[in-house]
Amino acid sequence: MKKTLLFAFAMLFATAMMAQNRAVLLQESFDDTSMPAGWSVAGFGLGNWSVSPTNNAGGAANEMHLTWSPQFNGLSRLVSPAVDLTGINSLVFSFKHALDNYTGNNIIGIATTSDGGTTWNEAWSQGYGASNSWTVSQEISTPDMGQANVQFCIFFNGNSYNINDWYFDDIMVFTLENLDLAITSPTLPDFIGSGETAFGINVFNFGATTVTSVEATYEVEGMEPIIETFEVEIPSLGSETLIFPTTTLLSPGTYNVAYSINLVNGQEDDVLDNNTAEKAVFAAIGTAERIPMIEHFSSSTCGPCVSVNTAMLNFCNNNPGRFTYTKYQMNWPGNGDPYYTAEGGTRRDYYGVNAVPQCFLDGEDQGYAAVQQTVFDQHAERTAFVDIRGSFVVEGNTINIKADIIPFIDADARVFVSVNEKETHNNVGGNGETSFHHVFMKMLPDAQGTTVNLVTCEPQHFEFTQDMSGTHVEEMSDLEVSIWVQNYDSKEMFNSRFAYEYTEEHPYAVENLTLIQDEEAEENTMVASWDAPTMGNPNGYNVYVNNELVAENISDLSYTFPGELGAFYTVAVVALYGDDKTSIKMLAGMENTWSVEEVAASVCKVYPNPANSQVRIEAENDIESVMVYNMLGALVETVNADSKTVNVNLNQYSNGVYFFNIRQSNGVVTNQRVVVSH
Repeated sequence: MKKTLLFAFAMLFATAMMAQNRAVLLQESFDDTSMPAGWSVAGFGLGNWSVSPTNNAGGAANEMHLTWSPQFNGLSRLVSPAVDLTGINSLVFSFKHALDNYTGNNIIGIATTSDGGTTWNEAWSQGYGASNSWTVSQEISTPDMGQANVQFCIFFNGNSYNINDWYFDDIMVFTLENLDLAITSPTLPDFIGSGETAFGINVFNFGATTVTSVEATYEVEGMEPIIETFEVEIPSLGSETLIFPTTTLLSPGTYNVAYSINLVNGQEDDVLDNNTAEKAVFAAIGTAERIPMIEHFSSSTCGPCVSVNTAMLNFCNNNPGRFTYTKYQMNWPGNGDPYYTAEGGTRRDYYGVNAVPQCFLDGEDQGYAAVQQTVFDQHAERTAFVDIRGSFVVEGNTINIKADIIPFIDADARVFVSVNEKETHNNVGGNGETSFHHVFMKMLPDAQGTTVNLVTCEPQHFEFTQDMSGTHVEEMSDLEVSIWVQNYDSKEMFNSRFAYEYTEEHPYAVENLTLIQDEEAEENTMVASWDAPTMGNPNGYNVYVNNELVAENISDLSYTFPGELGAFYTVAVVALYGDDKTSIKMLAGMENTWSVEEVAASVCKVYPNPANSQVRIEAENDIESVMVYNMLGALVETVNADSKTVNVNLNQYSNGVYFFNIRQSNGVVTNQRVVVSH
């Protein structure tokens, strides 16, 4: 957690003597749930400021939130603690902010005071007339500079009714060094697809000098560092993204990546402690089709909701099969929508919604408007690392739901399942609408969802039964079920999907999928095999090798294909059912280490198999190394040796299938499949 840093300026002489330490005078990121110590609100709007659990301004949750209600007209100030500026004539005030605008051009600014707030001196202000997010880094110099007891404020000036919400985060006040380029963040997200990967860094010029060249390095743990010199033009308080032209091939797994700025304008810059960054990146073994999730907050008593509902209906008609949708009817304005539920209120609180209409796409706020087609298309092109399938059947007033998810990453998440009615008519309010779509009725098991631990390629199955008699359902024949997987803290949406409707045939996935090398074949050959679903009866199977469909609607339970030495292969199998239903994608992978040498020329014995606590390997020649891979192709352990026998301890291994890659001194490589069962 970030902490507020207030440095006493009795130490300023030391800062001047030590170029390694740019003076950070004030830093606040509002990470606690209440107003930070020393911060206050002055002027109008004393009840309009609060800490929100959102991250709309672009920082990490939490953030400071200014809302329009209760309405006021005038100046409202968010005031900082006092800072000693003795000997300082100018500095930089930086912050992130995001506006949900209602109407007009609304003004915010920065001001300072050194007399406890009697006199405020404006340092900067700007009008904003559209919803968006920005980062402000403003060099300021007011009559309060050099004083011993200076407070800063971000102020809003105007009628609060003209805004919906304004969010602020990551406030920092600091002095400028001459040459100071910082890494603000790596460009890669936490999860990426495996394969050739481009690395990059976002940088910010905290110095007074324009940056024209940058020598930077990225190093993936265990690999050679990549060094690049970038020709740039980054002005003081400017930023840029630097993408290294040399890519690195990443197999599935977790990688620690270190970044550094080596030289700026051909020399070492004045502040070194912001020139490095580290990030762990998870390269996923597989991907899934992205189905963006729409969550829409509305009400039948809301006048502006009519146009957004109409636009969203047109959007849905233009994008069949491309989205998942749940609409929560709220209990305001006025008496609100009759179909409001407390569970819908929980989702409202989760997103910090205080006005309707408001839409969220994959957990990201789209403002008080319909989802835009261009933005939706961008979301649909994002890589998804969780595959989802579901089905439901209705018996009387009871709905029975089955859902499967399979992740291709390791992460903490929650699974949400909502029962909606496709179209309702009995929740008419006062806005003139007579029909409403995708209306939320019930969350299963509840609005908190189901907490899950996502483990790569380990499927999870869920079943829910709910009597809908106590809900607002009008027709049990008009239901839909939305399923989505979300990181609850960051609100990142891993994926979503509508369940297959009114069907007894749930699309169960194949079982025990394995990928091995055929050591007895005369040529390099890979073999994928699987078992039919225990509870399902599919019509056939689609097989994908490295995301390419190679066999369509086959009935066999195996697939053989030629391999290439050193290449990493993934095989995915999807079970096919009637009415175009498909199962989740089961996946296995491994690196090809096939040897053209005759295994018989150098006998290698591996036993026992299945094994419990230990595997013994015996060979005619000295064994140089044993590399153990799991079913996903990830390296579990390397055992180096120089003898004809090797014992591999299995006590730390999980139950499952492992592949032992055994290299002997005569160059012969043997691959052995071993089942570990404790």
